[in-house]
Amino acid sequence: MPIRVLVADDHKVVRLGLRTFLSLDADLDLVGEASDGREAIEMVGRLKPDVVLMDLVMPEMDGIAATAAIRRDYPEVAVIVLTSVLEDASVADAVRAGAIGYLLKNASLQDLHRGIRAAAAGQVFLSPEAAAQLVRQVKAPESPEPLTPREIEVLRLLTLGRANKQIARELGVGEETVKTHVRNILSKLQAASRTQAALHAIRTGLVSSTKEPT
Repeated sequence: MPIRVLVADDHKVVRLGLRTFLSLDADLDLVGEASDGREAIEMVGRLKPDVVLMDLVMPEMDGIAATAAIRRDYPEVAVIVLTSVLEDASVADAVRAGAIGYLLKNASLQDLHRGIRAAAAGQVFLSPEAAAQLVRQVKAPESPEPLTPREIEVLRLLTLGRANKQIARELGVGEETVKTHVRNILSKLQAASRTQAALHAIRTGLVSSTKEPT
């Protein structure tokens, strides 16, 4: 089945360009276009896309607020930020809101395609610039508390984009147990999100880097 994509951007020219790009790929299906964050939330509820391409700067409701609302109400929907804004606060806020990807509007069509496929598979996909900014904000604790073997295993699955329910199934434990492990991991690594924890783990060698989607 094609990946169902919703575009949220207040610029008609950008939406037209994305519409053209998506129409050329049989694996991608554009199901709707929103011109602001509030409209994006409404359309997600009605159209049930797999992935949302979300601009950050929009009227009515910005992309950060819309992302947070979508991830809260429709956690099965992945959000990729697609923006011209590259600031430490923007990247961190987008990730905290639940975005699984962060791409700049000058990204290549290949990267955009790979990012959509990665998001649909539950895998993090960040532009190199966004990843670098996000990693810089994850400071290693001065006296880090070591992760337990089970926490390292959970962290490894986090870097593969697994949701709590999937991790629980793979490890043969309850979902609440997984949530407890994730909370402990974030606390020990002083990370604000699962994405930050995964990037920190890869950078420091706690887990091996994951392969990019082909």
